[in-house]
Amino acid sequence: MTDEAAGLQRRIRAWLIVFIVGLALSGLTAFPMVTEVRLLDQMVTAWRVDEWLPPFAEWITRVRAGYEVVAAQHPFILYGTDWLAFAHLVIAVAFWGPYRDPVRNVWVVQFGLIACAGVIPLAVICGPIRGIPWGWTLIDMSFGVFGAIPLWIVLRMIRRLEAMLREAVEPVSLRA
Repeated sequence: MTDEAAGLQRRIRAWLIVFIVGLALSGLTAFPMVTEVRLLDQMVTAWRVDEWLPPFAEWITRVRAGYEVVAAQHPFILYGTDWLAFAHLVIAVAFWGPYRDPVRNVWVVQFGLIACAGVIPLAVICGPIRGIPWGWTLIDMSFGVFGAIPLWIVLRMIRRLEAMLREAVEPVSLRA
């Protein structure tokens, strides 16, 4: 492997680490959802967000109340967020394949891009059905957009790496 290809592979790995860490953190934060929403509601109150962004403050208070009722009376429903967290962690592990061999495992990056694209119709369709405010739906859709950015960069770099590696092994007579 040339120095240029090795450098490209290091950059691919760095972007994948960013994506893996983001995905894992996103998953890990789904486990303590009730505690996190309580803390967020306390911060919104302490920072007096209700004075300059009342709909957001009201939404957070409503979400906190809903989580507290569910946690107290129907804790088994929170099992769904445990599975959400687990899914994020499992998907993060899948990106170890492209980390080790980006060209061979490019399909995982393509799968990730498809999943990121799928976030948008899911949010647009299910958000209104579940009574999610449009602003929050936009926040949810941003996860798909911001998740796709590093994956798109990685996909382009993998294609360049693939071309470099192919060029390095093809005989000169076959390149023409």
